[in-house]
Amino acid sequence: MISLEQILKKCRIIPVLTIRNIDDAVPLAEAIFEGGLSAIEITLRTPEGFSALEAVTKHFPKFSIGVGTVIHNTDIRRAKESGASFAVSPGINIDLIEQASAEKLPYLPGIQTSSEALLGLRLGIKFLKFFPAKIAGGTESLKQIAPVYPELMFCPTGGISFDEASEYLAQKNVISVGGSFASPQNLIEKRDWNAIKTLAQRAARL
Repeated sequence: MISLEQILKKCRIIPVLTIRNIDDAVPLAEAIFEGGLSAIEITLRTPEGFSALEAVTKHFPKFSIGVGTVIHNTDIRRAKESGASFAVSPGINIDLIEQASAEKLPYLPGIQTSSEALLGLRLGIKFLKFFPAKIAGGTESLKQIAPVYPELMFCPTGGISFDEASEYLAQKNVISVGGSFASPQNLIEKRDWNAIKTLAQRAARL
């Protein structure tokens, strides 16, 4: 299995997808992958989350399909059974870290504060989601954290626009950026896969 570090280094922009219609899952993922990106995160914010995950992992076995909004231990277990390449949480929790380790599923827990970053470090976590990035101080917070925790690398997500993504990627402690800016909900609802492919191409150039 490809490691979390390899996934995040290979795809520095990770589209975060909230799928409300299961029929959209495969064509949406296809548009993103044809645009040049190699990883996506499908959130569990809707009842269709796991069904979408299963459909996409079966259809695109060579790409990295992650599952987001992981809150319960059973989410980790089901994600592994559904073929997920990695899992992402909005916060940090020791039980979830242990469950992901037991399932051998690459895992990206979320943090917002310095105390949570320290907790992640002490638990042996090198890669952390920084969420919600914008209201947590954005790039300025990441600059302040960098010399304190030089071992940590972050994937900021939350409130980041296309124009801001490059600024985040320029930070030395940012390995990738997640967000819906390459796959906005209005285009998904319109099923405008060509427009989403174009945005994915733009994101891939970053």
